[in-house]
Amino acid sequence: MSVFTYHLVKTNYFSAFKILLFPLKIKNTQGLIHAEIMTAMTLGSPIFSPSRMLIRQIAVFAQWENENDIDIFLNKNNFGKILSKGWHTRLTFMRKWGKFNKFEIPDETTEFENPDSPIVAVTIARMKFLEIPRFIHWGRPVEKLVRDHPATTLSLASIKFPNTVSTFSIWKTQKEMTDMVHGHSKVPKPKRHADAMKERDRKDFHFEFTTLRFKPISEFGEWNGQRNIIPHLKNN
Repeated sequence: MSVFTYHLVKTNYFSAFKILLFPLKIKNTQGLIHAEIMTAMTLGSPIFSPSRMLIRQIAVFAQWENENDIDIFLNKNNFGKILSKGWHTRLTFMRKWGKFNKFEIPDETTEFENPDSPIVAVTIARMKFLEIPRFIHWGRPVEKLVRDHPATTLSLASIKFPNTVSTFSIWKTQKEMTDMVHGHSKVPKPKRHADAMKERDRKDFHFEFTTLRFKPISEFGEWNGQRNIIPHLKNN
């Protein structure tokens, strides 16, 4: 079974631009099925603000044949060595909604054994350019809902120009995340996510879109001075 990873690293401007302009060659990387390399963003921040686009912060969402290939990449590949200085989590796929090309995402769904176990959610989409203003209108309230939710331990967005956008969030429990999705959270304006999904169903914002849920296997390194970001995991 393949393994997914999500990486976060802060670097200098030169390295960040180099990484984005000359991305990793997937076919030359042992065991790498696909990777999306993006610039991190702050969820819910104003569109035109320094905190919206965090140029020095790189986010990578990747799928691998196995964990050994991940270790080789982080220890021997030049880009992997940069990522190894940051934080990452390794993930087992559980279920999906929608479709996104290039990743080999299984059709089978695996249920979580314990509804109180931590869960990682990733969304990734390729935007329709003319729908971007409408997407921002409906999307920013959802970003704020996820960012400020007491059940998340880490949440952020990312972008790859011209039109790939993604979100990443770690939830303390599966139940708290599904409550948020369905508008049952005990927070102000709890139906922001459900309302946005209804609007997307009415008229899609995207060429392709998927929501993925994962069981975290492990986490490595630190992010913004924090370790042990995912509850109840072996950490390295």
